[in-house]
Amino acid sequence: MFRPQPIRTQKPSADARGFSLIELLIVVAIMLIVAAMAIPNLLRARIAANESSAASSVRKIATAEVAYNAAYPTVGYAQDLASLGGPPTGCVPTSTAACMLDSVVASGTKGGYLLNAAGFSGAGGLNESFVASSAPVSFNLTGVRNFCIISDGMLRSTTGTSGGVPAPDVGTCTAYGTAQ
Repeated sequence: MFRPQPIRTQKPSADARGFSLIELLIVVAIMLIVAAMAIPNLLRARIAANESSAASSVRKIATAEVAYNAAYPTVGYAQDLASLGGPPTGCVPTSTAACMLDSVVASGTKGGYLLNAAGFSGAGGLNESFVASSAPVSFNLTGVRNFCIISDGMLRSTTGTSGGVPAPDVGTCTAYGTAQ
């Protein structure tokens, strides 16, 4: 007569067992240490990229101001960013929306920075000077430096402050040091 054999369960060999809890905790700890070393470098790289973008945006605004002054000599320099920008599509240039800046820069915020443009009138009623400036939205998180350019075309910068605003006038901008 046939006797069924009992089913034998085999113990897993030492090679077939999984990782122990201690081994997994060690791996997680090593990953956290590596992340702790890498994150500050990533934040510094992001701040550097934001500052580069802000300086570039200020240069674009200054270039647009000079072009605006040439295109609308009866006005002088543009009064604000809105005068330099325009709608994202179908822009028809006028002195109130000259279509010289893209809609992102003209919106006043780009890459973690606040952007500003202001024209200042002289004795003749024309806007005879301007300031193009930027300041980080969150100091020490999106950026560290403020940037500005006035009608002399020189990029200037200074260390920003928490809750800082872009340089509102020519006098404030001229107090900044030359950007490196």
